[in-house]
Amino acid sequence: MEVLVIGAIRVLGSLPVLRWAFVGGLIAVFIDLSDLLWMNLLDLGGLGDYQQFDKIVDQVYQLTFLWVALHWTGPARTISIALFAYRLVGFIAFEITGERAILLAFPNVFEYWFLFVASLPHWRPRFGFRRWETAIWLAVLTAMKEFQEYALHWGKWLDSFTFVEALEAIWDFVSGPFT
Repeated sequence: MEVLVIGAIRVLGSLPVLRWAFVGGLIAVFIDLSDLLWMNLLDLGGLGDYQQFDKIVDQVYQLTFLWVALHWTGPARTISIALFAYRLVGFIAFEITGERAILLAFPNVFEYWFLFVASLPHWRPRFGFRRWETAIWLAVLTAMKEFQEYALHWGKWLDSFTFVEALEAIWDFVSGPFT
């Protein structure tokens, strides 16, 4: 039952991107992260292999991102398709092997790229997708995503925390100087 409830939350959380690319994308990413909270709050039988579940339901929001990106033009669209395809190869390899290290070799840069492009009308509407500028942004986004993938899948920094414990640790760190 927990798989169905959290799966439904993840699917529903993916839909706003179809109406509002940037804000909907942020909602989808936030909902993606929230399943750890739901796992802590619900006691409906668990999720079994969480990594496999997560990567499968990730495909839902990735497909909504792709649907929106297919309506873009030029480099924004081309790069989106290439990054989606690259991550899809990694997803399939991960499903076959179960090796989390594969996710480092195939980081989900598509997610960050999508959010970057969807944000442009809000802060940089005249972004020209010049090669050098696009390459720099792709390098920055890739570095950020590699760090996240390392922390989650190789370093497994959050594997020993519940969501609530992680929030408490962050709160203690932030509020420490003031107490």
